[in-house]
Amino acid sequence: PSTRHAIGDTRLAQINQVAATTGDDPALDSLLIRLHTETACRRGGALALRPRDLDPDQCLIFLREKGGTSRWQPVSPTLMRHLEAHHADRGDGDRDTALLRYRDGRPLTYRRYDHLWARIGQHLRWVHTQQISTHWLRHTTLTWVERAHGHAVARAYAGHTDSGGNGSTATYVRASLHEVAAALADLTGEEHPLATDL
Repeated sequence: PSTRHAIGDTRLAQINQVAATTGDDPALDSLLIRLHTETACRRGGALALRPRDLDPDQCLIFLREKGGTSRWQPVSPTLMRHLEAHHADRGDGDRDTALLRYRDGRPLTYRRYDHLWARIGQHLRWVHTQQISTHWLRHTTLTWVERAHGHAVARAYAGHTDSGGNGSTATYVRASLHEVAAALADLTGEEHPLATDL
């Protein structure tokens, strides 16, 4: 079994603090931590984001992840503003290319994540010792969503398909996008335009 588990609030705050105050691009690193904490997306989903995958009116991003899965995922208005500002500042004007970029305009790669967690581990010994990574943020968010909003909402939040070992009941008790948005609003403390449609 995996040794990954949810990260507590205090330790998550420490991770955010180190990401925001160290390294050569704290704005980028803070954006990455927030993106993964809010959406529980995988690294591949973040790296595949394009400017055209942003729907600022409904505060949604279109994620394409492993196994060919894709979904619209709610994000907070604050995160949406930061994603749009990131594109305006670093993008090349093409809405079909990578959204997340280094300061010089090059698209991000998995190496940024490796360097980010290595640096956080230099400042927080427990991060290095336990080999904390981006996927731990996914565990953290989905654990919170499951506890606060139930299994069906956590499943939808994670982008899990209907296949798997949860029996035929999972086919009938799927959570809506509005329920996922409500969970996000609860998580972030920000209103979401789709959360009011429940």
